[in-house]
Amino acid sequence: VQLQASGGGLVQAGGSLRLSCVVSGRTWGRYAVGWFRQAPGKEREFVAAVSWSGGTTYYADSMKGRFTISRDNAKNTVYLQMNSLKPEDTAVYYCAAVYYSGSDLKEREYNYWGPGTLVTVSS
Repeated sequence: VQLQASGGGLVQAGGSLRLSCVVSGRTWGRYAVGWFRQAPGKEREFVAAVSWSGGTTYYADSMKGRFTISRDNAKNTVYLQMNSLKPEDTAVYYCAAVYYSGSDLKEREYNYWGPGTLVTVSS
């Protein structure tokens, strides 16, 4: 499984961006997808995850209400809509996948990772 994130860029505080993650390769399996981010000098942190069906989502507390994760399995694509962006959201954003068909998205260990996309939020 290969993942490719895109959609990053420079945006002013309060603005919005939508990131996309295209999954290719063995996409016939049922997999959950998560978004993570890593800011300069900080550890990678979890952002959000979505189940295979798209029916279950899970967010880090600090992202709730501002970020929305969704997926379109017909396009093998997962999205992260980010609104009301803050300078502290500046980071490289990564998407990752794990073969898992359930809905318990907490503490999932992701096996497949793609290169990240840089999001910069200016004040």
